[in-house]
Amino acid sequence: MIPYLSEQDISLELATKGKHSALTKIAVRMARRAGLDEQMVLDSLWRSEGLGSTGIGCGVAIPHSLFDAISSPMASFTRLHPPVDFGGPDDDPVDIVYTMLWPRSAVSAFLPALSQVCRVLRTPRIRERLRLAHSGAEVMAILNADPSLGIWIGPRPCQAEPGTVVPA
Repeated sequence: MIPYLSEQDISLELATKGKHSALTKIAVRMARRAGLDEQMVLDSLWRSEGLGSTGIGCGVAIPHSLFDAISSPMASFTRLHPPVDFGGPDDDPVDIVYTMLWPRSAVSAFLPALSQVCRVLRTPRIRERLRLAHSGAEVMAILNADPSLGIWIGPRPCQAEPGTVVPA
């Protein structure tokens, strides 16, 4: 289950001229949805990119940034066509971009969520299915198909008997 990604956050076959063009188009779309300043979102994503490429390899990048101005996480899934250079560790051009804007007030949940997104998108069968998806609904179905691969904001729900004490 992906609580902070919806079909309206998915863009397939986005044509760009490079990393800057891709991040600009993604930032504009996310800023409009969140009611944020477009340039502020783009600048924040570029600052994050300046600390080190958000390319994680295998044609995937996960640009991300923390914001004071939002109260809940936002995400965007974009498939680029053609792929662009993100300066990732394997030098493969990127065609899958999962962008995250995270509220600074919930920073303690950010790294676990980012780690889970990385884990999901590093799964070869998931990546290949995402590359073949024809619609936002299909992308959502792929990402939600296996609960063990789901992207969660908080702790996973537990299956405990009533009255059972579960350690935090």
